[in-house]
Amino acid sequence: MSETNNGPHGGAENRAHGAPAHHTGTPARDAEWDVVVVGAGAAGLNAALVLARARRRVAVIDGGAPRNAPADRMHGFLSRDGMPPAALLEAGRAELATYGAELRTDQVAEITPTLGVRLASGPELHARRVVVATGLHDELPDIPGLRQRWGRDLLHCPYCHGYEVRDQRLGVLGSHPGSVHHALLLRQWSPDVIFFPHTLDPTDDERERLTARGVRIAEGTVTGLATEDDRLRGVELADGRVVPRTAVFVAPRMVPHDALLTALGCARNEDGWVSTDPSGRTSVPGVWAAGNVADPRAQVVTAAGMGAAAAFALNLDLVTEEVEQAVAEHRASAATSR
Repeated sequence: MSETNNGPHGGAENRAHGAPAHHTGTPARDAEWDVVVVGAGAAGLNAALVLARARRRVAVIDGGAPRNAPADRMHGFLSRDGMPPAALLEAGRAELATYGAELRTDQVAEITPTLGVRLASGPELHARRVVVATGLHDELPDIPGLRQRWGRDLLHCPYCHGYEVRDQRLGVLGSHPGSVHHALLLRQWSPDVIFFPHTLDPTDDERERLTARGVRIAEGTVTGLATEDDRLRGVELADGRVVPRTAVFVAPRMVPHDALLTALGCARNEDGWVSTDPSGRTSVPGVWAAGNVADPRAQVVTAAGMGAAAAFALNLDLVTEEVEQAVAEHRASAATSR
């Protein structure tokens, strides 16, 4: 998870391929980077790609541990359906190098109010703008064995994994107020879906909807998952029963990696997540948020789009600043030549 640090300036000799990205406009003279992108998932890499192609000096800080690392394949991404998540990130990093963006493996300890990005390894990068794309992590119910099966046959998103387990014996674990809806949705992929309320107590209306939809209900507290030959065999209940299932879906608690944004004082929305405009601009000047750190519903393709949207808006913001400064310098020069 670490590599040789290239120092705070990251000169052209440290870039893997191609010439360093150029910038235009005088405000960057006192900044080492036009943009520092914190996070190297789909959102962060795509933001960096757009910015590097706009000839901005871009540094990407990769903290590792992507959210979808446990999954073998990702789906629902046009032209990348079935691609391993790690392969997508590897391809993205290679594309960035082509345009001169610099990628560093490190952790960010702090983003200062003046947009200094302090790395855990020591250096501080000075940026004109910052994109935070640090993602989130999934907090699973406290049931033995769940973490070991996560991303394999313990799943979350039907649109990401439902087709691969179509027509199989599926289960949905009651772990969230939306779990009943989860079970109703999964019925689209299989005629054999069992809802395990676990610690939830579905209302009479919810029970009726489940029954009408053809979803059976298995009462009792879930105590674990039964496996055989490293495959899910069933769901274990407190009364000793093992209900045969080949895949189980669960809605985890999604916890954003937003400590850097919190420390900056970014405003929150009514759901408690960092508030942004449609481009990802936060309430703190010069700071954008993209991907799952701002939207827990964003899939890989959505997160990539959010990164691009942030890059478009951010680059326009820089151009506006550069034009305003150029006009001020032009006027000052004209005044002194009179």
